[in-house]
Amino acid sequence: MISSIAVQVLPMTANENDVIKIVDHVIAYIDASGVNYQVGAFESTLEGDYDQLMAILAQLPKVAAEITDIPVMVYSKINMATTSDVLTIAKKTDKYR
Repeated sequence: MISSIAVQVLPMTANENDVIKIVDHVIAYIDASGVNYQVGAFESTLEGDYDQLMAILAQLPKVAAEITDIPVMVYSKINMATTSDVLTIAKKTDKYR
């Protein structure tokens, strides 16, 4: 693994049911991608090949638009290394589980 990204898809609505429906749809897309990921309360973290993760990230607003016309904001943090792996989700969080 060369990179990891944290991503938050934030629907621009106060309707909780719409937020959950949109976020669940986006998470299902991430799950189907086959990359290692972990869902958190505010964002999800994905691990894998940099180009694959960037392709997934680019699709997230479109994936949300498949089921709604509610605008979404997509926030991301990208951690990429060219000659070594980045810290994994497990290394960062397993000690807290």
